[in-house]
Amino acid sequence: MVRVIALHSVIPLRAEAAETAEMVTQMLFAETADVLEDARRWTRIRLHQDGQEGWADTKMLTPMSDNEWGEHQRIEQLSMSINRGFVPRVALPMTYAVSENNGQTLPLTAGTRLLTYKNGKFTLLGVRFRVDPQAVITVPIGISLDSLMQTTRFFLNIPYLWGGKNALGMDCSGFTQTVFSMFGVALPRNASEQYGLSQMVMKRNPLFSVSNPVYSLEHSMPGDLLFFDHPAKLDDDTPQSSTEIERVPLPATTIEQPHITHVGILLDKKNVLHCSGRVKVERIDNHGILSMESADADHPNGRYTHHLVHISRPE
Repeated sequence: MVRVIALHSVIPLRAEAAETAEMVTQMLFAETADVLEDARRWTRIRLHQDGQEGWADTKMLTPMSDNEWGEHQRIEQLSMSINRGFVPRVALPMTYAVSENNGQTLPLTAGTRLLTYKNGKFTLLGVRFRVDPQAVITVPIGISLDSLMQTTRFFLNIPYLWGGKNALGMDCSGFTQTVFSMFGVALPRNASEQYGLSQMVMKRNPLFSVSNPVYSLEHSMPGDLLFFDHPAKLDDDTPQSSTEIERVPLPATTIEQPHITHVGILLDKKNVLHCSGRVKVERIDNHGILSMESADADHPNGRYTHHLVHISRPE
């Protein structure tokens, strides 16, 4: 099996072997992957971290020898043992590493794992780098309203980018995956996959079950994942603003098989942090996200933009 590593800050992975193809996700610096198919200019790979597959520009990938791969695995196991299963990683949206070989700088985005990090330095494939210690976390953060606000405040206003998971553009699930990595929670890449994982977690959590109303925020806590369907158009019977809630019945939804298209992070029972257009905080209730950005003369309190269908607590 041929394996590769990313020595660039970010490498786009595309649905097809073409520059114009949809970007499905991104490979961050120091991430590794298996090579599934080699088409010369393009290489199809599977990321080791979350299993996502896509086509990368071959010249952006660095092959690993069997010895390099074996040493990489040894270092990863040692790092996880020392840090109790948590790999040190970049916590700020963007920071810079400086090569001690030639003094060149390399931008690193949030979520980038630094296996050998210690006291402001790390090594990758024999190259030593310096990095600002204040930009790196070495132990997972505990989830609370305060820690969520402190961790994500620098992410606010990062623009939405389909398939993105870096400081210059993120999609909704790339944002949640990156944020939760700092809390020691490994989420899958896509919103639907994160929902699938939540179903397994939910079966072990007495506060959440398929039989419980998914619209209720009664038992919610900061850090819960909120899942939505129909991000652009709600069901016909869904109220379009808070003024219509009393006179419009709650829409019927198939709880067992919702069509998940969006995910966000609950801050408290009235606010959600999510990436839609940009990373932002908006109002949430049992119907969904009520956005003031869509307010007008007829709806001065905003309109519903995403329909809440499920709440879960990640582990």
